[in-house]
Amino acid sequence: MSDPAVTRLLDLAIQIQQIPAPTFAEKERVAFVKKGFKKEKLADVETDAVGNVYARLPGKGKARPLVLSAHLDTVFPLETNLQVKTSGKRICGPGLGDNSISVAALFGIVWWLRKNKIELLGDLWLVANVGEEGLGDLCGMKAIVERFGADPRAYVILEGLSYGGIYNQGLGVRRYRITARTAGGHAWGDYGSPSAIHELAALVTQLTALPVSKDELCSLNVGVIRGGTSVNTIAAEACLELDLRSAKPDALQKMAADVEAIVMAANKQGVSVQAEIIGDRPAGRIANDHPLVQLATGVLKEQGVDPGFWIGSTDANIPLSKGLPAICIGLTRGGGAHTNDEYILTGPLEDGLAQLYTLVQRAYQVLE
Repeated sequence: MSDPAVTRLLDLAIQIQQIPAPTFAEKERVAFVKKGFKKEKLADVETDAVGNVYARLPGKGKARPLVLSAHLDTVFPLETNLQVKTSGKRICGPGLGDNSISVAALFGIVWWLRKNKIELLGDLWLVANVGEEGLGDLCGMKAIVERFGADPRAYVILEGLSYGGIYNQGLGVRRYRITARTAGGHAWGDYGSPSAIHELAALVTQLTALPVSKDELCSLNVGVIRGGTSVNTIAAEACLELDLRSAKPDALQKMAADVEAIVMAANKQGVSVQAEIIGDRPAGRIANDHPLVQLATGVLKEQGVDPGFWIGSTDANIPLSKGLPAICIGLTRGGGAHTNDEYILTGPLEDGLAQLYTLVQRAYQVLE
C-alpha cells in the first residue's frame, strides 16, 4: 500500500487476526485491544462483565457522544490455522475481513483524528465487543446498548467486508436446539423401538415442508445434527440446531409458532422431543431518509459509490430493535467470509477508511 497510515492499520489488523478468538473465547484478543487502547492513552479504558472493551476519546465540547463498535469474535475454532497469505492486492486469512480489519479501524480513527489535529465536538466511544457470531447471540452489543441506551447520537457498527453498502435493517433471527430422546437399545434385539435419530429425521422433513418464502424475506435452515452411539445402536438421543430468519417480526413469530407446534406434536409414547431457544436476534429498521442513513449515503456518493441499503443480522440489530439510530458499514471488499479462504482486497480499503473518518467527523455536525 502506498499510504503509510493504511499499511500501519493493515499490520495491526493482521496482529489481531493472529490471535484466536472464537465466540466465548475472546479473552486473549480482549487483552490485546485493551492494552492497545491504554497505549494510545485513551480515557476510561475498561472491560465489562461480558468481556467488551471500552475506551473514550474525549471531545472538545459537550455534544452527545457517538458509539463506534467492531466485534472481536470469529467463527473459527481455536485450532484453526490462521496463516496469512498475500497475493497482489489480496490478503487471505481466516477472520481478517470478519472482523479484524474493523477492530484495527477503532485505532485507525484515533490515529487519523490526531494526525489531522481534529477535535470532535463530543466524546467518541470506541468498543471492541464480544459475542456477535453464532451462538453469541449479540450478547456484547446487548451489553453496550444496556450501558449507553439512548444517550449516544448514534451507534455505528463496523463489518470489514461490506464497503459500499449501509445496513439499516436488522434481520430477525430465532434459533432452536431441538432434542429427541428415547429409551434406545440394540439395533437387532430391540428392533422396532423408537430411535431418537429416526424421530428427528421425520421432524426435519416436517420442518422443511413449512411454507417459507424468500420473497417474504424469510428463511429456515437446519445447520447441525448430532446424536447416536454406534451404527448398531438405536439412538437414545439426538439433537439439531435450527435457524429461522425474517426481516418481518410477525413472519418470524409465525415460523417460530409453527416450529414449536411441530415439536409439541412429535411427543408420544416412548419419545420425548423438546425445543430450546438458543438465539434470539430481534429485527429492527431505520428509514432510508433518516439523517444518519442520509449522512452515510452522502459520504459514499462523494466517493463515487452508489450505496445499497441492506438487510442483515449484525450488531446493529440491537439498537435498531429499540428504536435507536444505528447503521452498520463496511471498510473494504473481499470474499470467503467464514471460511479458511477468507480474504480482503486492499484496493478499496483507503476509500473505506476515508468513508469512516468523514462519517464520524460529520456525525457531530449533522446528527442531533
